[in-house]
Amino acid sequence: MTDEDRKLRGAGHRQRLRDKFQDRGLEALTDSEVLELLLTLGTPRRDCKDSARAALKRFGSLAEVLEAPQQELQEVQGLGPINSFALTFVHGVARRFLKERLQNRNYLRSSREVADYLIHAMRDLKKEVFTVIFLDASHSIIDTATIAEGTLTTNTIYPRELIKLALQHHAAALVIAHNHPSGSLSPSTDDIRLTRHLFAACSLVNINLLDHLIIGSTETPYSFADHGMMTEIRQEYQQGQQ
Repeated sequence: MTDEDRKLRGAGHRQRLRDKFQDRGLEALTDSEVLELLLTLGTPRRDCKDSARAALKRFGSLAEVLEAPQQELQEVQGLGPINSFALTFVHGVARRFLKERLQNRNYLRSSREVADYLIHAMRDLKKEVFTVIFLDASHSIIDTATIAEGTLTTNTIYPRELIKLALQHHAAALVIAHNHPSGSLSPSTDDIRLTRHLFAACSLVNINLLDHLIIGSTETPYSFADHGMMTEIRQEYQQGQQ
């Protein structure tokens, strides 16, 4: 087979993948095929099948490939600066889309979209990240912000900074979230202590802390509210004020 034949065969293969997506959607494509098409955005005239498979073998999943730093991506054979930039750029665009899709939506009616955004933004991170969702009086989402990274305890999350940001956003309520890089969804003693601490701080300025979400390895976050823990914290606070 000549080089020209290989190019024609590769072009036909890429077009078949594009047609499959157009006709049947992303669900019709395997992770390897999705990654292959993404790589062709950076190098449209090159066969990216082997590079896609090598990247999946190295990192384990499509999500982990997209979360990988550019430097590590370039260690995969066939992935150069252009390919690695294309992957990280697509991931960044997806994160912005999921975040902006939330704005002005009611938090309770959009809980699935909130979960999608938080999982996409936080699940595969190697360190803990603390995110806040700011809500107005009707519980519509104003904005989201990451305010801390690293080991999250009452000594590293400063209520003053959280309240300052909430007031700047004119927020009447908050939802906080953080990830567990281990993948576990079980709240730690520090997680519970931090929630109590922040609930009390928010209550002092009439801001309602509605929930604390933990992002782990599953498709559904752990919710303090759903497990009755926010009710317990609220009751403990009210008893302490009497």
